[in-house]
Amino acid sequence: MESDNLYIRFDWAIKHILRDKANFDILEGFISVLLGEEVKIEELLESESNQDNDRDKFNRVDIKAKNSEGHIIIVEVQLTRQLYYLERILFGTCKAITEHIHVGDKYDQVKKVYSISILYCDYGQGDDYVYHGQTIFKGIHTGTDLLVNIKEQGVIIPHLPREVFPEYYLVRVNAYDKIPENPLDEWMTYLKTGKVKEDTRTPGLQQVREKLKVLGMTPKERRAYDDHIDAIMVQNDVLDTARDEGRAEGLAEGRAEGRAEGRAEGRAEGRAEAIYEIARAMKQQGMSQETISKISGLTLDEIKTPSNKKY
Repeated sequence: MESDNLYIRFDWAIKHILRDKANFDILEGFISVLLGEEVKIEELLESESNQDNDRDKFNRVDIKAKNSEGHIIIVEVQLTRQLYYLERILFGTCKAITEHIHVGDKYDQVKKVYSISILYCDYGQGDDYVYHGQTIFKGIHTGTDLLVNIKEQGVIIPHLPREVFPEYYLVRVNAYDKIPENPLDEWMTYLKTGKVKEDTRTPGLQQVREKLKVLGMTPKERRAYDDHIDAIMVQNDVLDTARDEGRAEGLAEGRAEGRAEGRAEGRAEGRAEAIYEIARAMKQQGMSQETISKISGLTLDEIKTPSNKKY
């Protein structure tokens, strides 16, 4: 019987292993299953990180790749809940577009972007574990799709707006709780539990079995990986505790004051306190400020400033 830790967690692999071209097949398999079409990654792209001033934003993504059609695919793993995550992924797609079009280029150089968020945190309410969103234009009276003309290779071709505008996928790992029935379910099982069927034929998961075995890691890699797992366990424990305490305090305050604001403020304060507790725990484990910022969503200034009463 396979142990739970036989295969390396995807969130760790995407930061340390899947950037190697020899391992593109794993990422290609996941994206192909999710999008329902074969995807080949041509190269990994670097996100623009130079800032003119401290208020400028940069694109914090785990993987940014270009496929064989020239489309940009962003894959990001999110471990903790962020209040403005939708705005963040919107910014990420816009940033990816502007990073890959130059002054003087015609607008036909704008790239189609796919944004894929793998959420290991509870985000949103819904009865599904994968959500897909795209921009469509429909007639408000007829319900028909708008067709626009685009010139490709000297030929005028009608296109739907959704073929140009970004698409978003939110993969809610914690919401998955079923017996695998199809390739996407098999991937969800791996994302959540680290388990892969021995006889799997699902694209990418065959390669996971070959390349992501925990037992194949060097002692140094294993120590780093174990530290990562420990940090996640601490993070989840602190977050669950703070969320429960925040909910309890909010309900108590709401009942005492008879106002819904009390409940909302209590929950918000609980979530905020959880984030600072997570950051404090990660700092005690010797994690870098950049890593803490990426996982917690706090800015470097918030992490560095010792005068902050919560951190």
